[in-house]
Amino acid sequence: MTRSILPVQVPSPRAPVALFLDIDGTLVAHKARPDEVRMSPELAELLARLALRLDGALALISGRPLEEVDALFGLLQLCAAGQHGAERRDARGVLHRHPSRAARLARVLPTLRREAKHFPGLLLEEKGASVALHFRSARWLAGEAERLMQAMLLRVGDDFALQPGKCVIELKPSGVDKGTAIAAFLGEAPFAGRVPVFAGDDLTDEFGFGLVNRRGGVSIKVGRGVTAAQFRLANASSVGAWLARLARQLEKGGGGA
Repeated sequence: MTRSILPVQVPSPRAPVALFLDIDGTLVAHKARPDEVRMSPELAELLARLALRLDGALALISGRPLEEVDALFGLLQLCAAGQHGAERRDARGVLHRHPSRAARLARVLPTLRREAKHFPGLLLEEKGASVALHFRSARWLAGEAERLMQAMLLRVGDDFALQPGKCVIELKPSGVDKGTAIAAFLGEAPFAGRVPVFAGDDLTDEFGFGLVNRRGGVSIKVGRGVTAAQFRLANASSVGAWLARLARQLEKGGGGA
């Protein structure tokens, strides 16, 4: 059973924490368009404090491209995975990218662009390794968006998969997800040997929850919905309050999350 938390304690003192955070819907509230989201200076400063106290073992795990993640956070450049793990920047600043299938994805982009224009309210987001079709402004088009993306999947082949989310459906490389991204971080310094803690809000985050649960960590679902996560926070504001408490605990020498 998923429990509401204020606050959570890491279940074992055997290792310090490695913190993994989704962005949209977790650190900041969802907007109708991804480019409408803004990061407050206060939140960026809080994440910088946490990264310092965790010796760099803090990573953003997002569906956004890394370029967008960096633009959102300004001068603060953290470890991060983008496009659901298709690209990742480690603690050394080295970029890891899933083998490009851009040529195959390009086959369906003209159709998707045309259909997005035909149905006002659909928003096409071209990310590079993946493409997302948003219907947050026209939720009645959910069925149309799914039908279209299913057809596009047949055209690009088995190396791609569909990933549903909150008012979005995405065509992305198969074999990569937020769980594989977190696992890669946990195999490297400074994340290795730490208890993983992951907070996320969407269906895409369930892969991360599963991985963290198997590793004996703490998984936190933000908002409503059936989930594999062990704990729950109400919204992005609750996440901010929880992170602030965690920062204060770490600065006092505590290890609780």
